[in-house]
Amino acid sequence: MRDAYRQELEAITAGLEQMAQLAASAIGRATTALLEVDLQLAETVIAADDKLDDLQRDLEERAIAVLARQQPVATELRTVVTALRISADLERSGDLALNVAKLARHRFPDHAIPSELRATVLEMGHVAQRLMAKAADVIATREVTVARELEGDDDAMDDLHRALFRRLLDDRWPHSVEAAVEVTLVGRFYERFADHAVSVAKRVVYLVTGEHTDPPSDESAGQQWGQR
Repeated sequence: MRDAYRQELEAITAGLEQMAQLAASAIGRATTALLEVDLQLAETVIAADDKLDDLQRDLEERAIAVLARQQPVATELRTVVTALRISADLERSGDLALNVAKLARHRFPDHAIPSELRATVLEMGHVAQRLMAKAADVIATREVTVARELEGDDDAMDDLHRALFRRLLDDRWPHSVEAAVEVTLVGRFYERFADHAVSVAKRVVYLVTGEHTDPPSDESAGQQWGQR
């Protein structure tokens, strides 16, 4: 019974790692779709979000079953409860990548991002993908030192977000109000995606050490872009 119990906990951890890897891939592909006006790629990101949702539901069912059957205590209880919270962070991350892809689809065949801001948005996509890939590694390894690095790593995203807003607030902004709104949303999607990667890392620190650090709030970063 104990072997089966440990295997179930390991399966939950593996599922979380897979979710994080999928979220990292999704934000990378969504960024490419947005900046290269690739409708087909945007559609694949949108369709792939169902996989993340399915994984979250499966993990929730597994975690609830473990709670019901095994009545875990101490570290094992932290593992199950933390897994539920991490899965929620990862599902929301997938939704943010979905939003980027939906914006690409919404604006096709036009560019949603003005040419002078594309390098900044591209770097935001790269940073977001790296942060989530690192969060996936932290889930697998439970390396507290690496997990704590993510908060510092997120500074790069904060700097890019501020740079984006400086351009938006410039009196010489040459584009439409609609373009400004879309760029604002995109910046927020990436910033929140990075916040969720940091939140995952903080939850792993709590899992390993029992020390609580406050993850970013779960406020939404705008509604999903349009309907599927």
